[in-house]
Amino acid sequence: MLGQQYPWLFTIFLLVTTFFHPSFADVGTAAHYSPPYLPTACSGNDDSHYLKNNLFAAAGDRIWDNGASCGRQFLVRCISAATPGTCNPSQTIQNSIVDRVETSVSRPSTNGATIILSTAAFGAITNPSADSVDIEFLTINNCFILLCVKV
Repeated sequence: MLGQQYPWLFTIFLLVTTFFHPSFADVGTAAHYSPPYLPTACSGNDDSHYLKNNLFAAAGDRIWDNGASCGRQFLVRCISAATPGTCNPSQTIQNSIVDRVETSVSRPSTNGATIILSTAAFGAITNPSADSVDIEFLTINNCFILLCVKV
């Protein structure tokens, strides 16, 4: 009955459920790395790409995307860790990819992580003594089909 009165309603519903998922977030692991941070795979010795608050990261193979991740902004939050109380659940950070883990000057605290956060970024969402944590992350400046999503 409703479909006969509003034939376009099903089409709109189909478009909304196809293109607008409830969440574009993903889960992975985060480790940290310490200075020196230069040179980087994204900008060599140019440090002008670093955020003023030192919230930046190196991309692991899972998100490196052949260098296309350089400059990408991510929202990251800690969701769990091996040691209870490690995460700061009320803190979400925004950081920028400035390097690749495989070629970074400094080595990560743990191998195989999705994203390696700077010391400042890791300390903002966790107890800095942890080696790695489970995270939820969201790309905030990326385009999907014809819709550019920016938070």
